[in-house]
Amino acid sequence: MKKYIYNSGNKSQKLLILIYIFFSASFYPLSGGEPIILSSDLKSYIEKIEYDLLGVSKGVNEITVIDKNIIHVRIFFILDKQIQQDDWQVVVTPAFNPEYHWAPHLTPTDSHVIEQHVFRSPALIASDRNSMLMLIPDLDIMKRGTPVRWYMDLDAPGNRLVIGMSNSRVDNHILFTREPGAIYPKGEVEFGFYIIHSDDENALNNPFRLALNFLWTNWGHDLYQSGNPVDGDLENYVEHTYNWAFNSWSESVWQEFELNGRNVGSPVFIVNVTQSPNYPGEINEREFRSVWNQAWFSSLRSASGLYRYARRTGKKELMEKALLTKELALSFPKKEGFFYGLIGTEMHQKEIGGETFYRSKGWDTHYWGNSNRNPYTWNPEESPFHILDMSWTALLMLRWYEDLEKDERLLEYAKDYAESLLTIQSKEGFFPGWLNLNTLQPMSHLNSSPETSMSVTFLLKLYELTEEKRYCDAALKAMDIIIEEIIPTGRWEDFETYWSCSRYGSDNLIGSKISRNNMYKQNNLSMFWTAEALLKSYKVTGVEKYLKYGQRTLDEMLMTQASWQPPYMFVNVLGGFGVLNADAEWNDSRQSLFAELIIQYGKLLNKPEYIERGYAALKASFVMMYCPENPQTMKQWEKVYPFFGREDYGFMMENYGHGGRTGPDGEGMGEFTIYDWGNGAAAEAYNRILDKFGNFNLE
Repeated sequence: MKKYIYNSGNKSQKLLILIYIFFSASFYPLSGGEPIILSSDLKSYIEKIEYDLLGVSKGVNEITVIDKNIIHVRIFFILDKQIQQDDWQVVVTPAFNPEYHWAPHLTPTDSHVIEQHVFRSPALIASDRNSMLMLIPDLDIMKRGTPVRWYMDLDAPGNRLVIGMSNSRVDNHILFTREPGAIYPKGEVEFGFYIIHSDDENALNNPFRLALNFLWTNWGHDLYQSGNPVDGDLENYVEHTYNWAFNSWSESVWQEFELNGRNVGSPVFIVNVTQSPNYPGEINEREFRSVWNQAWFSSLRSASGLYRYARRTGKKELMEKALLTKELALSFPKKEGFFYGLIGTEMHQKEIGGETFYRSKGWDTHYWGNSNRNPYTWNPEESPFHILDMSWTALLMLRWYEDLEKDERLLEYAKDYAESLLTIQSKEGFFPGWLNLNTLQPMSHLNSSPETSMSVTFLLKLYELTEEKRYCDAALKAMDIIIEEIIPTGRWEDFETYWSCSRYGSDNLIGSKISRNNMYKQNNLSMFWTAEALLKSYKVTGVEKYLKYGQRTLDEMLMTQASWQPPYMFVNVLGGFGVLNADAEWNDSRQSLFAELIIQYGKLLNKPEYIERGYAALKASFVMMYCPENPQTMKQWEKVYPFFGREDYGFMMENYGHGGRTGPDGEGMGEFTIYDWGNGAAAEAYNRILDKFGNFNLE
């Protein structure tokens, strides 16, 4: 690679980088001053690149050609004294009018930024039918540490791709806005980024592939090979999980009771640090005591993993617990084939020593309900039936029936639901979001959303088991409308997009793009369901269209996976996932759900990158666990909860950095464990992938 360094002499506040391409040379010189004519091949991508002075310094600029499609831009300043400057930025103006944009986070106003906290696989993408332009920050510079935090921004109406430096603050759970007061020390300040451009049809159809390959090749692969995110035997983490749930924390975690004359049981939905055997105070339950079978928190999913582990190890007491959870799932009552998603207990306030604590009244007060993460009510008893949750649970029943034991009740329960599901499919092919508890009629939200993809996978699995073609026909009709209406515009809206902790836009954005970004608020769960449904559609039909769109959707999902290890993350994060483009988590528990699918695509397409990413996701699923195998994480836990000890091995928060900030003193660590969306889910993924693919060593 050749380099050309130029010390710019332009005295204006904005320095214009004018790039002249010598047709016989393999480098691009940076210049300043009088405009020059760009060669035709670059003119079709970039109109201009501008950057700010830093104080009064004009900076030194360096361009490196990586290959015919990739340019590296480096800008550095030598400051003779400390300066304060609120904002510094580079602006790249595409030479075309992009129809499609992508960014890792939303910036709905000029004040908002894509803060470095969410630089998991950072890129800005703009494209039309002929050209694609992409910016990726130089992560090597960031790894060395920067005096001021970096950011990106996407201004679609202004046709501006921005990358810069500024202080910031967290806004509106969770967006980020610029803050004044950035300080640059005396000495060298370095900044850099890559520009990737292409007119290749494959890049235009799937720009994410170029970004992901570049990021993994340059940062992810070597880091993974060196042992990040975890380097030990995952079996140890699984043993910690089950010892925690069924031994050291069992008094709080394991729930066993009688329903209609049958014993049932399951680990509870959620526990927090006050329920630790080592906690010095009174227990204060965080949420109502319950067990869920829902798209996040699935006791049946976790139980299938426990079944696999018990079968492999011969531990009969654990097998009994797995079967009790299956019995609980089969006990969920139905209304004309549709069924509830959770069982909960009544709660009350208990006063002890002048303080009030939240406690359960016990399973004798149980009731049936549905997930309260919905647009209608926070009360689970009044929450409507959620098609997504029912299709997921029914799919898990079919997988249990196929992979674990031929319990005919599972198949019949799922078939009963499928018959009702077929009656509510729209003429376009979508399945609705929620059904009224009483009338069983579709309600008013997400009736044409990618949540439909879950029902596609369920119906195709039922078709495989029964050979009833109508299940396949309904599934493919739904799949085709998702390809047509969802994938091209990135309309990845589902229940979590708007009705979890990040509720930005729930009042006015549903079904609409954020105009400044030309993007929808997006969640990667619906990307996963769709990539999975497309893979299943391809395997059932052999139609290449489904595989092509499946890989594109998978790659968009992988843009939310960490491809590097930032120095401002104080636990390992490679392979872990974020959630949506208006939230801040790293190492979110969904990575255990995603891992097998990524590996499946890797094996089918013979792509080692996918296989590494899939196993990295699986390993990242255990990073947040408190145990000796994670010494770095363990130190973070003990900074926040110094009473933690051996009995807490296995405790695991579902994510890291959820509040938009992390720190060396434990900032970013949480306070609870959701067994079915944390350690139990991670253990299930390990046991399932071990059964299907064997040893995890890739060498």
